[in-house]
Amino acid sequence: MTGRQDARDEQRALLAYWYSEPVARRWFASTPALDEEMRARFEALWRRAADGELDGWAETPEGTLALVIVLDQLPLNMFRGSPAAFSSERSAVALARRAVARGFDKGLAQDRLLFLYMPFMHSENPADQDLSVALFRDAGMDSHWAEHHRDIVRRFGRFPHRNAILGRRSTAEELAYLASDAAFTG
Repeated sequence: MTGRQDARDEQRALLAYWYSEPVARRWFASTPALDEEMRARFEALWRRAADGELDGWAETPEGTLALVIVLDQLPLNMFRGSPAAFSSERSAVALARRAVARGFDKGLAQDRLLFLYMPFMHSENPADQDLSVALFRDAGMDSHWAEHHRDIVRRFGRFPHRNAILGRRSTAEELAYLASDAAFTG
């Protein structure tokens, strides 16, 4: 697709899908069928975004939000359980950081802010984790999960539940945590 109108149409379609009731109720409890639906529907779009072909979307708050969702959220669903799930995470963090610096988060509804800020929560960088907590708190949003993610990264320097997926060796402390009832598994 070419042209600004085509880009806006793609952004609107992605956001309409993501914020639709059937998808929204599964944001944090997906199913294999929904993951496959997303892969079939959006893998080509994600590949274009990961290759930088959609960088122009970052000109507006809504376009940036759409691109963040494509780079941060969709791969977690489309490639669940594989390293590709995290492969565009750094791009999503950089994009979210630019959006905040430009004030694109001002005026967005909380359900939209949630996903604009989510890349910081997904990052294994402690500074990103601290920023996540600050952004959630400053926006008056529930910061429980931001704090939870930050505390895991503070404790382990990473998310232990990703170790097997990414081929990383787990420490004894991480293995004990993962075997506990308190373990976060993504």
